[in-house]
Amino acid sequence: MSRRRDFLTTTFIGSGLIITSSLSSASFAAEKEKKVMANEDLMREHGILRRALLVYNAVARRLRQDPASIPVSAVAKTAKLFREFGEDYHERRLEEKYIFPAVRKLKGQASRYPDILQQQHDRGRELTDYVTHVTRRGSISSADAGPLAKALQQFTLMYENHAAREDTAVFTAWKDSLSERAYDEFGEKFEEIEKEVFGHDGFDDALRQIANIEEQLGLADIAQFTMPKPPKG
Repeated sequence: MSRRRDFLTTTFIGSGLIITSSLSSASFAAEKEKKVMANEDLMREHGILRRALLVYNAVARRLRQDPASIPVSAVAKTAKLFREFGEDYHERRLEEKYIFPAVRKLKGQASRYPDILQQQHDRGRELTDYVTHVTRRGSISSADAGPLAKALQQFTLMYENHAAREDTAVFTAWKDSLSERAYDEFGEKFEEIEKEVFGHDGFDDALRQIANIEEQLGLADIAQFTMPKPPKG
């Protein structure tokens, strides 16, 4: 009986160790799953920029209809957000420094994209300068309304194609070229750069900014964009 009790005690303790170990492994796996990986980080930043494009597109339509109805501060804030979060951080500090140089060295179609994407970054910065200049007085003149609307729509079309190619071709090729360890390290590095640039979580701050801009322009409720039923074939 004594030996049986000893055996049961040892078995229980051993099982406890196994359970504890299993729980620790599960906790580690769950924590790793919650961690934002490099490509997810890049793509959710694109999500902020795509919402800024939707703002620009809505503004362009209103400029052609009733320029006086546009809260100019919302347009200026969108340009500022695109400059600070999109151009100075996402493009310069991540894509141009780490992604593009690596992808240029690869074989295949993806390697042909970085030079074009760089040109589009430069053109986008010219657009931001233009929007900042036009909105600096707090109003948009009738003479500026047409050219600004055209420029915003051209930029939106360019950047929609730009971000789509990055998400589906460039970022994927970059990730595939890295070892799992190197890819994990880039995820941590990108987080460090984000905190270095903004002093906090730059994504959360950008998310609040674009949400406030959408509210100001009456774009916050996405139910208004639900399409009617299409014609029956």
